[in-house]
Amino acid sequence: MPGQLLVDRPADGVLRLAISNPTKRNALDHAILAAISDELRSLDGTRCVMLSGAGRMFSSGYDIGHIPAAEFAEQAEKLIAHPFCDALEALDSVDVPTLAVLPGPTIGGGLELALSCDLRLASGQIKLGMPPARLGLIYSHTGLRRFVDAIGEPRTRELFLLGRQIDAQTAQTWGLVNWVVDEDELEATAIELATQLASNSPLSMAGNKRVLRELQHAQGALAPDVERELLDLRTSSFHSEDLLEGVTAFAQKRTPSWKGR
Repeated sequence: MPGQLLVDRPADGVLRLAISNPTKRNALDHAILAAISDELRSLDGTRCVMLSGAGRMFSSGYDIGHIPAAEFAEQAEKLIAHPFCDALEALDSVDVPTLAVLPGPTIGGGLELALSCDLRLASGQIKLGMPPARLGLIYSHTGLRRFVDAIGEPRTRELFLLGRQIDAQTAQTWGLVNWVVDEDELEATAIELATQLASNSPLSMAGNKRVLRELQHAQGALAPDVERELLDLRTSSFHSEDLLEGVTAFAQKRTPSWKGR
């Protein structure tokens, strides 16, 4: 069964999108990611978007744990390279403020999705992490740049190379989240923040977000040949024995046996 995106309006001018894929820890699949992009294309009357997770989970990341081995490389790359990138681009380009509300673990692609929002509010009991090193995945250069921009190179290295999870309080000191509150305060605080964002000048919000985007882009693009090399390097990991072994070991809850190829 595919996951779904739950949509409601908890306050005037506020659109809430909640990731719901309960049997897979809110993993991101084609249906969920496409729905995020679709909802962000038409925001009539919306002045703030909340992105959250249903239940006590934000998202465990890409839904690649149950792809058959014979189809793994093609299907995994299709999910990550297309609907996921489309959802990130939609969040990056939307003119209204976006608030990620993290009620539970926020892992892998789920963490990058949250980081694509303007602001992040987390429950104090959650864990956040980036597991590519434990799965054999080479992460995208655009994704790594997003983390470097947000938390700096040393913290990005720690997050990606160790592959450990950090608690919400550590994430706040790093700049991964803006606010940390107790679990029973999360809903009320999220609506209060979203309402405040929605009450501000739409002209100012759209204009300031445009300036911030341009400032980020002005850091300089990669040379075309370098970017192509990095894209090819990432693509190669989808066809690697290590990624298939890492995902299989994760699903089987065992230590992976790496081949380095």
